Amino acid sequence: MGIKYKVNEEFFNKWTPEMAYVLGYWYADGSMYISERGSYLNVTSTDKDTVYKIKSLLRSEHFIREEHSDWSNRKPRFVLRIGNKTLYRSLLTLGLFPNKSLTVKFPDVPQRFLSDFVRGYFDGDGCVNLYRTKGKTQPLILRKLSVIFTSGSSKFLEGLLLNLRKHLKLKQTRVYDSHRSFQLRFATKDSIEMFRFMYYSDNNLKLDRKWEIFNEYLRLKNGAVAK
Repeated sequence: MGIKYKVNEEFFNKWTPEMAYVLGYWYADGSMYISERGSYLNVTSTDKDTVYKIKSLLRSEHFIREEHSDWSNRKPRFVLRIGNKTLYRSLLTLGLFPNKSLTVKFPDVPQRFLSDFVRGYFDGDGCVNLYRTKGKTQPLILRKLSVIFTSGSSKFLEGLLLNLRKHLKLKQTRVYDSHRSFQLRFATKDSIEMFRFMYYSDNNLKLDRKWEIFNEYLRLKNGAVAK
């Protein structure tokens, strides 16, 4: 019989800002499977700090494995694998399942925790881009700010958009098929709305490099920078 590592088996049983963030991240970069040895949950990221934060929140004693690609220009991936039937069943109840990437749907998230869930998903499978160019009469011209959510499941992104439009005044009304995956893309005004929605929260869990791109845009526009 293998070693049983400690973990908070009740973590996903009650909605909290931390639980919602981790669940959102698991929808993006997590997986689950059953083998002859048991029921397993994986969360994988090239961002080492995020995986260690999730391990800490789960009070997990499991090891984080570092994986290197044969391609020299690819970043190493950090994998937290947890073998635990109770947590596995909890994620099933919350809408996750093995091989979820193409068919998963947006879960039923309480309104109070929606921003934390969306921020968790965004940190896993979202990106923010700041487009700028040099001008002839001024050193810098800001072209646009763009937020993109990506998923293999169009149903998930359609559910995400529907939930966001209940609370935000967004112009975006459709999900795009980018052939290998589906994308929900927001232009500048919608992207600022998304920034305010995702980060104006009591929960400090976030991927700093993405948060800083929003703040850079606001600084260059002489806007208020979130603390």
